[in-house]
Amino acid sequence: MKTRIALLRAMGAARPYDQSRPLEIVEAELAEPGPGELRVKMAAAGLCHSDLSVINGDRPRDMPVALGHEASGVVDAVGPGVTRFAPGDHIVLVFVPSCGHCVPCAEGRPALCEPAAVAAGHGTLLSGARRITAEGAPLNHHIGVSAFSDYAVVSENSCVKIDKDIPLDLAALLGCAVLTGVGAVLNSGDLRPGQSCAVIGLGGVGLAGLLGAVAGGAGAVVAVDLAEDKRALALDLGATHAIDPSALGAVEEVRNLTGGGVDLAVELAGAVPALQFAYAITRRGGTTVTAGLPNPAHELKIPAVSLTAGEQVLKGSYVGSCVPVRDIPRYARMMVQGQLPVERLLTHRIKLDEINEGFERLASGAAIRQVVIFD
Repeated sequence: MKTRIALLRAMGAARPYDQSRPLEIVEAELAEPGPGELRVKMAAAGLCHSDLSVINGDRPRDMPVALGHEASGVVDAVGPGVTRFAPGDHIVLVFVPSCGHCVPCAEGRPALCEPAAVAAGHGTLLSGARRITAEGAPLNHHIGVSAFSDYAVVSENSCVKIDKDIPLDLAALLGCAVLTGVGAVLNSGDLRPGQSCAVIGLGGVGLAGLLGAVAGGAGAVVAVDLAEDKRALALDLGATHAIDPSALGAVEEVRNLTGGGVDLAVELAGAVPALQFAYAITRRGGTTVTAGLPNPAHELKIPAVSLTAGEQVLKGSYVGSCVPVRDIPRYARMMVQGQLPVERLLTHRIKLDEINEGFERLASGAAIRQVVIFD
């Protein structure tokens, strides 16, 4: 079948993106779903820094690629052997499908699925197949989803069914921003009620993490960002303190506010200086979690002795250390019940034809979370 997609032919386009227009809306041919695959009619797809980092070249991918990874939709058709989904089901797309058989999956860590990582690196679905062609040539899938499209073929292992009363525009955010941000706090950080928590970087993922800290019963919630408007929003969302990390004495201010440093610092900015700040404000015996994705060439430098003498923990978090089939329905319920007011993060609803303007807005910091709404 025919579908319109947002195609990235080359990385590294100059800004502003609303002028250089790195994403081209083209008509592509979508193959029928193969064994264990679904065809999904997209409802909403979020614009994320992980997409932006492919556009600007920070996260290199094989070109050309049909971009997009954070989305919700409705099952349109199922391939051979699919029994868990049926046409009409509402789903959230997950950009790390779980094979269920590799060692990380067997250990309950599907975010680290090894076949999924291989498929993502090769631009294929979990099966190793490509289902999108344009101009007579196959296109690369973006981490198994390629969400900036009217329709997509995906592995059934990239999908989680949700209740039909969940608004699909908000449900899209569950697949990345909420999974990553809330999961980094509650799963990777294992936040306990009453503990102090700092969230560094207040984009869509960071503010989702802040919502997770508030919902998790953190005592002090310290919001850290360079942007004054994002710090103000964080306070409105439940942060107890807001800090400009570039201000003189910012580290000491956090330490004084929290009696020697926070129990848990979660870095969600995707920048090494933000991670260094997070580590610096973590108390002795505390935990620093990073779920950001900086340029792979950038390195972190910390005093090695602090890991021993201070028993500090520094750990990574990918997709919020989540188990999507467990956590997406859980976070959806929290959202509906008002514990995770995800709607506060959604600042723009746009059309597919406006996607370059959306990415310029994201790159300039003029948006929190934007979603493409499909008719």
